[in-house]
Amino acid sequence: MPRSSALPLRLHGKLARDLGLQIVSGAIETGVLLETELAASERHQVSRAAYREAVRILAAKGLVESRPKVGTRVTAREKWHLLDPDVLSWMFESEPAEHVLESLFELRMIVEPEAAALAAQRRTSEHLERMSRSLAAMTEHSLATEEGRIADREFHATLLVASDNPFLRTLTSSISTAVSWTTVLKQRVRPLVRDPIPDHQRVFDAIAARNPTAAREAMSKLVELALFDTRNAPRAHGRATPRKASKS
Repeated sequence: MPRSSALPLRLHGKLARDLGLQIVSGAIETGVLLETELAASERHQVSRAAYREAVRILAAKGLVESRPKVGTRVTAREKWHLLDPDVLSWMFESEPAEHVLESLFELRMIVEPEAAALAAQRRTSEHLERMSRSLAAMTEHSLATEEGRIADREFHATLLVASDNPFLRTLTSSISTAVSWTTVLKQRVRPLVRDPIPDHQRVFDAIAARNPTAAREAMSKLVELALFDTRNAPRAHGRATPRKASKS
């Protein structure tokens, strides 16, 4: 499965991930007041410094907020940094709600077709070479493998970079993470029925031909079909029991 980092997580990072997974899955509900630093460090068998650092990580992602004499509380979903690659990954490690999936594909439909149109006008030979290598790797390994999914992520990331728009480029990590996790989600129960690689080839061909209209249309179709595949993929079920909000 996709990972936010190729390196092993340090202790505070692992704790932040564990707590983050519980929060975004609903096992710890919004509004819940987390344990005190002392109680949490004892229960998780970590130092208080490690727990504090884990909380800082979650706070930076908008999942919790700490207040003097009150403690650390899980924030409302509206405050979460949903495009943070870690938050996206945590959401997809459990079974994401249908509304979350639909919203994510809406974002992709807004961003990626226009990015493809810009890439068709602004791409360099280096961008084309990187996308070509990604396509070759996807074809060789298929999206059922980690190698193929890495190549798929690189294809979409390169396309955003090729748009030569600095604001779109800031979405590279988020869109790449979304692409990877939706691909995993579609195959949790069984392999993909439809081969999406020809959809990517059409996007590549349009960008290579410097045809922004064709690139926009090809990417719109790619995202549309990816949503279709995701909607029709059988799902694995099972969610954790939520921890109710404290009255403190």
